Amino acid sequence: MTTSLRRRPFYRAVFFAAGLYNIAWGAFTALDPGWFFRFAGMSPLNHPEIYACVGMVVGLYGVGYLEVARAPERGFALAAIGLAGKILGPVGMFLQVATGAWPPAAALLCITNDLVWWLPFVLYLRDAYPSYRADWSLA
Repeated sequence: MTTSLRRRPFYRAVFFAAGLYNIAWGAFTALDPGWFFRFAGMSPLNHPEIYACVGMVVGLYGVGYLEVARAPERGFALAAIGLAGKILGPVGMFLQVATGAWPPAAALLCITNDLVWWLPFVLYLRDAYPSYRADWSLA
């Protein structure tokens, strides 16, 4: 029982943009895993393949966001997982910066990767939840 999604065109645009952004960021990071460390003035990685894997995962999130853009009425779970990552990422970054393990410049990454997406993802989840809940009800 899928209901009409409020602000559907807006959410399609948001998740399309998020998908393209994540795929581009992920591909760039997979191809040049040291860029972020150079940008933040950090020591080079001993094992860049680990950060290349982070790029791959972020790129795969992008594929999920494109699926939400394609069918926003059915994207609640993917968007919820994405928002969880966009909240937990900055928490981890804050801890790294707060303990002095990473320089404050590293936190700039959270602005474009995470913070700018919080409001539209939360609005989407709020608007999509009734349909998601109805689809999973036992009644």
